Amino acid sequence: TYLYYGKGQKAYLSCVKDAATKEIVTYLLSTSLEMDIVYETLNKLKQAVSHKFHPNAILHSDQGFHYTHPLFQHKVKELGLTQSMSRKGNGWDNAPMESFFGHFK
Repeated sequence: TYLYYGKGQKAYLSCVKDAATKEIVTYLLSTSLEMDIVYETLNKLKQAVSHKFHPNAILHSDQGFHYTHPLFQHKVKELGLTQSMSRKGNGWDNAPMESFFGHFK
């Protein structure tokens, strides 16, 4: 998501929420929307869970260009995670994260 600060400047917040505990496991704040924001978020996620993911862990996201990019999808698979994206107009998979962003803003 994005946040405004200063005089119309934007910062971008990339984070991962554990849907079971409702905890924000990791986050990254950046002034750039380049692909590195999601790659760095994945790296921080791996460190936050000490490289140990539940075997049935699922990474839910929307259909933004970052998450549909083949390299991002490859990196998710390398972590041993399953990626899930709801079809367009049906955001149930990503609802916990969107709810957090709504409350945060």
